[in-house]
Amino acid sequence: MEPDRNEQSAPAVPLFVLVRPQMGENIGAAARAMLNFGLDRMALVAPRDGWPNPAAVAMASGAGRVLDQARLSDSIADAVAGCHRVYATTARLRGLTKPVMTPEAAMAEARALTARGQRVAVLFGPERAGLENADVARANAIVSVPVNPQFASLNLAQSVLLMAYEWGRETQAPAEVSEEKPATAIEVEKLAAHYEAELDRAGFFFPEAKAAGMKVTLRNLWSRLPLTGADVRILHGVLRQLVRRK
Repeated sequence: MEPDRNEQSAPAVPLFVLVRPQMGENIGAAARAMLNFGLDRMALVAPRDGWPNPAAVAMASGAGRVLDQARLSDSIADAVAGCHRVYATTARLRGLTKPVMTPEAAMAEARALTARGQRVAVLFGPERAGLENADVARANAIVSVPVNPQFASLNLAQSVLLMAYEWGRETQAPAEVSEEKPATAIEVEKLAAHYEAELDRAGFFFPEAKAAGMKVTLRNLWSRLPLTGADVRILHGVLRQLVRRK
């Protein structure tokens, strides 16, 4: 298979290569994990059950476009032909002399490379035994997840999710943050005094011997809360309404 004609104009995101995947469900779950973090470039190397696979489509659940444009190849060499840097994910260090990286470090490097116009691929092995030595030998670096050495097995989709997360956590736009400013110290102080006065009138601080300690605890509660100015105004209003109704 020749490199994709559109490879030069492809988005600056890694190509995730599933090598000899066995179950369509795992391919679909991998596509779903990829799209969660803005990745849509998938290649399939010799899938066991052929391609396309209805089970993959069913499991993708909204990420069908990743499967629709997935590239099918007979070999890793064909799948990564247009790439400048290739990472191989594996739970076992195979005795091959290669850099070994964490997912975080690998995807940080990948971001830097793609920013310079280079194309990156990540290899994921089949579910039963992972990548073989011959597969890993085609990569420039190994990515190893620091998991429990007594149980180092990761599902294919889990591995894809880990790598996609590390890629996406610094490239996705941050969630919209409210512009409401935090409450000032004097605003919190006045709110605390308001509640303390009304609670005192209602006989909350009882018995008298414990009143001082109870007031300190409440003051500490108010200062510990991450209140905004709007929060303070609402809480004043709530208390006024309660007192008025009483």
